[in-house]
Amino acid sequence: MGGGTLKYGGKSYPITVGGLGIGGFGASRLTASGTVYGLAHREDFAGAYLQVRTGWALGDQGKGTLWLRNDKGVTMRLKTRRQGLHLSLGADGVPIDFK
Repeated sequence: MGGGTLKYGGKSYPITVGGLGIGGFGASRLTASGTVYGLAHREDFAGAYLQVRTGWALGDQGKGTLWLRNDKGVTMRLKTRRQGLHLSLGADGVPIDFK
Protein backbone atom coordinates (compact mmCIF):
# COMPACT_ATOMS: atom_id res chain seq x y z
CA MET A 1 0.00 0.00 0.00
CA GLY A 2 1.28 3.45 -0.86
CA GLY A 3 0.31 7.00 -0.27
CA GLY A 4 0.06 10.32 -1.93
CA THR A 5 -1.66 13.67 -1.89
CA LEU A 6 -4.80 15.06 -3.51
CA LYS A 7 -4.64 18.81 -4.13
CA TYR A 8 -8.20 20.14 -4.32
CA GLY A 9 -9.73 23.54 -3.62
CA GLY A 10 -6.41 25.04 -2.61
CA LYS A 11 -5.82 22.38 0.06
CA SER A 12 -3.81 19.16 0.22
CA TYR A 13 -5.37 15.91 1.45
CA PRO A 14 -3.27 12.83 2.26
CA ILE A 15 -4.54 9.65 0.59
CA THR A 16 -3.77 5.95 0.72
CA VAL A 17 -3.43 3.92 -2.45
CA GLY A 18 -3.84 0.16 -2.29
CA GLY A 19 -3.07 -2.43 -4.92
CA LEU A 20 -5.29 -5.17 -6.28
CA GLY A 21 -4.48 -7.01 -9.45
CA ILE A 22 -6.46 -9.32 -11.68
CA GLY A 23 -4.03 -11.36 -13.76
CA GLY A 24 -0.37 -10.60 -14.29
CA PHE A 25 2.83 -11.32 -12.41
CA GLY A 26 6.06 -9.64 -11.41
CA ALA A 27 7.69 -7.41 -8.85
CA SER A 28 7.62 -3.75 -9.70
CA ARG A 29 7.33 -0.25 -8.26
CA LEU A 30 5.00 2.30 -9.84
CA THR A 31 5.21 6.04 -9.33
CA ALA A 32 2.62 8.39 -10.83
CA SER A 33 1.35 11.95 -10.89
CA GLY A 34 -1.40 13.49 -12.94
CA THR A 35 -4.70 15.27 -13.36
CA VAL A 36 -8.15 14.44 -11.96
CA TYR A 37 -11.28 15.06 -14.06
CA GLY A 38 -14.96 15.07 -13.06
CA LEU A 39 -14.36 15.73 -9.37
CA ALA A 40 -17.31 17.87 -8.18
CA HIS A 41 -16.98 16.97 -4.47
CA ARG A 42 -13.81 15.96 -2.61
CA GLU A 43 -15.60 12.91 -1.13
CA ASP A 44 -16.10 11.50 -4.65
CA PHE A 45 -12.35 10.96 -5.01
CA ALA A 46 -12.25 7.96 -2.64
CA GLY A 47 -13.26 4.60 -4.04
CA ALA A 48 -12.21 1.76 -6.28
CA TYR A 49 -10.67 2.81 -9.59
CA LEU A 50 -10.61 0.47 -12.57
CA GLN A 51 -8.47 0.39 -15.67
CA VAL A 52 -8.38 -2.06 -18.58
CA ARG A 53 -5.10 -2.72 -20.38
CA THR A 54 -2.78 -5.17 -21.98
CA GLY A 55 0.87 -4.37 -21.64
CA TRP A 56 4.31 -5.15 -20.36
CA ALA A 57 7.26 -3.45 -18.75
CA LEU A 58 10.86 -4.56 -18.31
CA GLY A 59 13.53 -2.82 -16.25
CA ASP A 60 12.82 0.91 -16.21
CA GLN A 61 11.19 0.99 -19.64
CA GLY A 62 7.64 1.05 -18.24
CA LYS A 63 6.83 4.71 -18.82
CA GLY A 64 3.41 5.76 -20.04
CA THR A 65 -0.02 7.11 -19.35
CA LEU A 66 -2.53 5.33 -17.14
CA TRP A 67 -6.27 6.15 -17.11
CA LEU A 68 -8.31 5.17 -14.04
CA ARG A 69 -12.02 5.78 -13.34
CA ASN A 70 -14.23 5.16 -10.30
CA ASP A 71 -17.98 4.51 -10.08
CA LYS A 72 -18.67 8.20 -9.26
CA GLY A 73 -17.34 9.33 -12.64
CA VAL A 74 -13.99 10.61 -11.35
CA THR A 75 -11.24 9.99 -13.89
CA MET A 76 -7.49 10.23 -13.39
CA ARG A 77 -4.92 10.62 -16.16
CA LEU A 78 -1.60 9.60 -14.63
CA LYS A 79 1.90 9.84 -16.02
CA THR A 80 3.53 6.66 -14.78
CA ARG A 81 6.96 5.15 -14.39
CA ARG A 82 7.32 1.50 -13.47
CA GLN A 83 10.59 -0.10 -12.40
CA GLY A 84 11.13 -3.84 -12.29
CA LEU A 85 9.47 -6.65 -14.21
CA HIS A 86 5.72 -6.79 -14.63
CA LEU A 87 3.41 -8.54 -17.10
CA SER A 88 -0.31 -7.94 -16.99
CA LEU A 89 -3.41 -8.86 -18.96
CA GLY A 90 -6.90 -7.71 -18.06
CA ALA A 91 -8.15 -5.23 -15.49
CA ASP A 92 -6.56 -3.84 -12.37
CA GLY A 93 -8.43 -2.34 -9.45
CA VAL A 94 -6.90 0.37 -7.28
CA PRO A 95 -8.60 1.30 -3.99
CA ILE A 96 -8.00 4.91 -2.92
CA ASP A 97 -9.11 6.46 0.39
CA PHE A 98 -8.36 9.46 2.61
CA LYS A 99 -6.00 8.97 5.57
